[in-house]
Order: sequence, then structure tokens, then C-alpha cells
Amino acid sequence: MSADHDGATVRSASDAVGTIAAVWRIESAKIIATLTRMVGDFSPAEDLAQDALVEALRQWPQDGVPRNPAAWLTAVAKRRAIDGWRRQERYDDRIATIAHDMEREQADAMDADPWDPDAIDDDVLRLVFISCHPVLSREASVALTPRAVGGLSSEEIARAFVVPTATIQQRIVRAKKTLGAAKVPFDVPSRDEYPARMSAVLGVLYLIFNEGHAASSGADWMRPELSYEAIRLTRVLASLAPDERDVHSLLALMELTAARFPARVDALGEPILLADQDRIRWDRSRISRGRAALERADALGTGRGAYGLQAAIAECHAVAGSVESTDWDRIVVLYEALGRIAPSPIIELNRAAAVAMATGPASALRIIDQLVASDALKGYHLLPATRGEMLLRLGRTAEARSEFARAAVLAGNERERALLEAKASQ
Repeated sequence: MSADHDGATVRSASDAVGTIAAVWRIESAKIIATLTRMVGDFSPAEDLAQDALVEALRQWPQDGVPRNPAAWLTAVAKRRAIDGWRRQERYDDRIATIAHDMEREQADAMDADPWDPDAIDDDVLRLVFISCHPVLSREASVALTPRAVGGLSSEEIARAFVVPTATIQQRIVRAKKTLGAAKVPFDVPSRDEYPARMSAVLGVLYLIFNEGHAASSGADWMRPELSYEAIRLTRVLASLAPDERDVHSLLALMELTAARFPARVDALGEPILLADQDRIRWDRSRISRGRAALERADALGTGRGAYGLQAAIAECHAVAGSVESTDWDRIVVLYEALGRIAPSPIIELNRAAAVAMATGPASALRIIDQLVASDALKGYHLLPATRGEMLLRLGRTAEARSEFARAAVLAGNERERALLEAKASQ
């Protein structure tokens, strides 16, 4: 290895490309949020960030990776924005001042320690609120925001909602055009605007968390950095809206679920299912924070909503010493309540899994077969995977193998696919 004059380490081209992919996955939301604040519009900010990424792919394999890759990408994108303004003859005194400040910030940033992710929380939160502006439909917001904030692909978002990828792509394009046409300002709305956006904001934070909890594609079973980012943003939101029941409920759900992260993969990154996890490795501090957040939501006295019920289910797992000692009857009741206030075929599938633990696989299989007949979860790999588990427990081995094989074909995550293929072959 050698070092260039800026202290960047020159590595192989493959190392540089791998670093670029990692930096983009972790920092893209912060970079795009910073650029959106600068240019005042999400769509061109995203284009500028992508241009900087292309420049990194050109330069870093040859010149080496800068000490502060995220700052480098942001600086390049800002310079491209200013060059664009120059070409459009909009280079007035204000732009000159921005350019001068940008050059000074770049010089400082190149020798600085890597960005503190907490330093730009407000920018990322603003980006969430922009993407969930009332001018957009909820479907458009939920398509756009995970792309902007979580860096999720259209395919990953489509898998989460069990809809065609083309549908998500169309929603994203329309959402960006709508935001640009409406000239939505880059700012957190006033408190009286919260109700119009809160449901969508919480929905996308939940989606981003879930993608980290169980990656829908790629080689890794989990993408915990996504989940931790969603938790961080939800904490900020809870401080801004201390009387919002659902914010505290969602925070409780996230903390209680993330408590299991240290035990969900082995040293090689292979998945460890709930029944096989070493519960000593569960994060007790997160469990305490999650239960406290749920208590705070309950103290508001408005009853539990969908996030609160899911948090209560997560709490049942968190306080149980083993799978066998888990209060499965209570979990079934909570899923029944959840299904009444937020009906969903995925919730019904989860209820079936709980019923299997409470009363046996035969009862669960009847629920699952009704879902199969309804065609509501066509293409969703966990439907045949769960059905395979029930068949296996009932001794119907050949049918179980067939279901596991079908689930493996549908699975987008490589680790999950390998796990299902192994079950099919056993």
C-alpha cells in the first residue's frame, strides 16, 4: 500500500469500490439531506449525490480513498451544484458566500475525524418530513422515503409491500415530480402540521427498521445500521412530539426488537432463529428502554394502537426465559387485536405462527391455507416457509420439502435462501 499527498490510502480497485458501496449505504441519507438543505429540492439533491458517487468510482480506485469519504462526496456534490448555478447565470453574492464557506469546510473536513452521525440528525429528519408532505399520497411517501433516507432499492421496497417493483418505481418518480412542482420547503413542519404527516413518517421509519432487522435482499441476513438509524430518528421524533402515543409505541417496538440483534447471527453471519438464540446475549439495556417507552405510551391514556400492540408482542418475547416459557396465549390475543385495528395478511400469517406455538400446528395450518386460497400473499416467501414449518411438525415431510423449496425460490436474501434450501434438502 502507499499513501497520496492528502493522506488517502491507495488500495486495489476492488477495495475502493467496496468502500464506496459501504460509504454510500451508510452515509447517503445524510449526504442527500445536506444537499437538499443547500439546493432546496430533493430531486436535484439526489442527482448531485449520484454524480459525486460516479466521480468517486472514477477517482478512488486510482487515487485512493480519502480520509473522510462522506465529506469528500458532499464537497464534490456541492461543487457541482455551484458549477450548475454558474452555468445558469445565477452566481450571485449569496452563491459566492456558499462557495467560499464550502471550500473552507472541505479543507477542514479532509483532515477531520469521520462525521459524527448525530451532527446532522436535523437534516435527515427534515428529509423524512419532506418525503411525507401532505401533498403526496401515503403510498407515494412510503415509497419515496425509504429510498431517500434508508437507501433502499425499489426492489427492496416492493418486497416489503408485496407489490410489483414497477409500481414502486412509478410512485417514486411521481413523488419527486410532485415535491418539485409544489416547491416544498426543506424544513421540519410546525407542531400543528404533525398530525397530517405523522402516520406516514412513522410508517417509513418502521419500514426502514424492518429492512435492517431482516434484509429483503443481498448477502447479509441483517443490515443493523439501518435499524439503528431508524431508532435514532424515532428518538429525535419522540423529543419533538412527547405527547404522541404512536411515536413512543414505535420506539418501544424498535428497542425491544433490536435487543435481540446480538444473538440473531453467528460469527460467520449465519442466521440464528429465535428458538436457538442465546438469550443471555440479548441487550438488556434496550429491553429496559423499550419497556419504559411502552409504559410512557400507555400513560398517555389513549389505548394501544398498532405499534403499541406489536411492542407488547415484542415485550412478551423479551421477558421470556425461553421459547417454551413464552406466553404464547397472550401473543395470540395481541395478534387478534392487531388484526382488528390494522388488518393485514402478513399479520394473519404471524398470528398463525403464534397459534402453532399456543395450540399446535394443525390449527395454524388451517389459517395459513386460508391465506393461500385468498392469494393475498402471492410471491411472499414467508407464506410457503411458514406452511412448510407446520407441515414438518405434522410429519408431512414430503409436502414440507416442497414448500421450503418454493420459499427458497421466492426469497431475495441470499442467507435466507440458503437456509430454506437446506431445509428443503434435509
